[in-house]
Amino acid sequence: MSQAIHEIKRRRTFAIISHPDAGKTTLTEKLLLYGGAVRLAGAVKSRKSKQYAVSDWMELERQRGISVTSSVLQFDYQGHKINILDTPGHQDFSEDTYRTLMAADSAVMLIDAAKGVEEQTKKLFHVCRKRGIPIFTFINKMDRHGKEPLDLLDEIEKVLSIKSYPMNWPIGRGREFKGIYDRATSKIELFTGTGHGATIVPTRVGDLSDPAITGAMNESVYNLLKEDLELLDLAGDNFDLDLIAKGELTPVYFGSALTNFGVGAFLDSFIELAPAPHEKPSTAGIIRPEQEEFSGFIFKIQANMDPAHRDRIAFLRICSGVFHRGMTVKHVPTGRNIRLSQSKQFMAQDATIIEEAYPGDIIGIFDPGIFRIGDTLTEKSNFAYEAIPKFQPEIFARVHLKDAMKRKQFVKGIEELTDEGAIQRFRHPDIGLEAPIIGAVGILQFEVLEYRLKHEYGVDISLEHLPFSLARWATGNNLTPQMLKTGDNLVVKDDDGNLVVLFRNQWSLNWEMDRNKQVTYLEHPPTQGINYVA
Repeated sequence: MSQAIHEIKRRRTFAIISHPDAGKTTLTEKLLLYGGAVRLAGAVKSRKSKQYAVSDWMELERQRGISVTSSVLQFDYQGHKINILDTPGHQDFSEDTYRTLMAADSAVMLIDAAKGVEEQTKKLFHVCRKRGIPIFTFINKMDRHGKEPLDLLDEIEKVLSIKSYPMNWPIGRGREFKGIYDRATSKIELFTGTGHGATIVPTRVGDLSDPAITGAMNESVYNLLKEDLELLDLAGDNFDLDLIAKGELTPVYFGSALTNFGVGAFLDSFIELAPAPHEKPSTAGIIRPEQEEFSGFIFKIQANMDPAHRDRIAFLRICSGVFHRGMTVKHVPTGRNIRLSQSKQFMAQDATIIEEAYPGDIIGIFDPGIFRIGDTLTEKSNFAYEAIPKFQPEIFARVHLKDAMKRKQFVKGIEELTDEGAIQRFRHPDIGLEAPIIGAVGILQFEVLEYRLKHEYGVDISLEHLPFSLARWATGNNLTPQMLKTGDNLVVKDDDGNLVVLFRNQWSLNWEMDRNKQVTYLEHPPTQGINYVA
C-alpha cells in the first residue's frame, strides 16, 4: 500500500475556471508546454497557421475558436502526475463545468487583467467555494493595457469575498511588462524572449541588489515595483496554507499565457501548494483515497471521440484503491458486474491504454450504454458518491427529423447526446420518442446538438422553439398528465418516467401552485436525491 500512498501524494487534479475569452484554453496549452507534454504550443487564435489548441478536439470548437466540451489532459512534471480538467468557457455549457468541478481537488481561477472579475467567473467561483476546494488565481494578459494589480486584488476580495495573497508581482504593465518578482524568494525573473508564446520563454534571474537586473528596467518601473512591494508588506493579507486549503485565501499569480510570461513560475508554485487527492463523502460515510477497495464516479460521458470507431467513453474519477486494467467492478445503480478491459488516459484527442491508475486520476472507460453521469463504481460495496445535480433547462425545442429513413440513427444520436448531459430529453406521455422535446441551459447547446447529429450520425433535423422557460418535476398522489395540464403549460415525461411540467414563466408557475395545492413542484428530478421545492 506504500506505493499507492506515494502515487496518491504526487497527484494534482484541478480544473481551470474563467469567463469566456479570459484565455483559459491558451493557459491550458502553455501548462502542457511547460510540463513537457507538447513541444510547440498552438494558440487558439492562430487561425492562419491552422494551429489549434490541443485541448479543443471537436471540429465545431476548432471552427468557432471556443471550448464547448471538457477535456482531460494528463502529464508528468517534476515528479508529480498532473491531471488538468479543461472546462468549457462558454456560459451555455456551465453545466458541464459544474460536473467537472465535482471531479477536481482544486481550481485555477483565470482573470483577465483588463476586465477583472466577470459574471461567469463569479458563478463558478461560488461552486468552488460551496465545495470548499482551494482556489488559485492567475491574472492573465498582463502584457496588455489593464487594471492596476492592486485594484484587481481589491476587486477579488470585495466581489468574491475571499482574501488574497500575491505570490508574485508584475514588473511593468502592458507593453512594459518585463518580468515578475517572487515574494517568497525575493528573486526577480526577467523575460528575455520575444514573447511569441510557441516555446518556453528564456528568463534571467536575480534580485533587487543585482545591477544587471535593475539596469534592465527603466527607472519608473523600478520605483513602482519598490513602492508596490512596500505597500503589500504593510497592508496585504498574510500567507496561510491552512486558509488556502479551506478555500478561504487565494494565492494570486500574474502573467501572460499568450507570451508564456509567468507560466513556468505559476506551475512550479502551484504543484507545491495544491492538494493531493482527498477524502470524498458517500452514502457509507467518508471514503479516503488510501482505502484498499477501488471506487470512483462517472462525471462525464462523451460520444464519438474517435469518429472512426463511433465509441462512447465514460470519464471516471478514481477516489480510492488502485485501478488495474481488466478488473471487474460493480456498477452500483444496477448491481451489475462489469469488466473494465478498455481503459484510456487522454491528451486531448490522443489516447493511450492505461494499465494502472490511482486516486486523483481520470480515466476513460468504454461505455456499453449503461453508464450515466453520477454513477458510482466499486469493487464490491454498494455505497454511492454524492449526486451530481442537473441544471434547470431554460430553453426548449421540439426536434423534428427531416428524413424518416434515418430514424434509427436519430434515436441513437439523441440518446447518446442526452447521456452526455449537455441537453435534457423529454417526451409527450402519449407519443413516445417521436419528435422529442429537448431542454438546455443555453442556445449554443442547440447549435452543437444540430451540428453533431449531422456530422456524427448523418441526421438532419429542424428545431421548433417552444415558449417555455421553466421545468418543474411534479410529485403528488396518483398524478396523471390530465390533472396537471392547463392551456398555458406543457406536460411531458423525462427519461426516468417522471412527470415534468414546462411553464412559460415564473408567474405561470406561481399561478399553478396556487390553483393546485395537491401538487409539489421540484427543481430537480425526485430520483436525483437533491430536491428543492419551487
